Amino acid sequence: MSVPEVVVFAEAEVPEALRVQVLDLQAAAFGDREPADRGPVHDPDLHPVSMLLIDGGTVVSALDVLGTHMAHAGQVWSVAGLSTVVTAKGRRRQGHGRTLVTAARAAIARSGADLALFTSDPPLSLFYRSCGFEVLEGAVVVGGTAADPLRSDSLDKVTLVTFFSDRARAQAPAFAHTDLGLYPGAVDRLW
Repeated sequence: MSVPEVVVFAEAEVPEALRVQVLDLQAAAFGDREPADRGPVHDPDLHPVSMLLIDGGTVVSALDVLGTHMAHAGQVWSVAGLSTVVTAKGRRRQGHGRTLVTAARAAIARSGADLALFTSDPPLSLFYRSCGFEVLEGAVVVGGTAADPLRSDSLDKVTLVTFFSDRARAQAPAFAHTDLGLYPGAVDRLW
């Protein structure tokens, strides 16, 4: 039996055979995509990195890490977050998602980001907590653009976070119970 391996690519550089598998997993989990649209799905300005858990040439689990800068509490923060986290239906509850999300958290920590910040459906918050993230109480991520915002609370999402830099840890209370203007753009409106 093979041991699944985490591989990392810039999203635009994922080999075609793997990209097709990832897009098929995403379509099964999140809804169908146009068949002709087999290219990258994220805004390149967010420096998307695809992390895949591969077992014998098969993508078992996949996610993307997106990054940007966010102004908050009078400072500018380097922020990264998880997007499109998915595990093959027949391979769930076997630790594959946890392996990949934990690897992504470690990669974000090594990247020099001040914090990891993303939203999730409430029932999944326990899973993300088991991977080292914490729920940021009362925080609302405001995505989209300043002209066309999308509030995470309008979608009944919870906000998850990990503070990596010393200054982010020192300012952690300033991130709770407030709006966090992430504004990642029109393509990746919220992550």
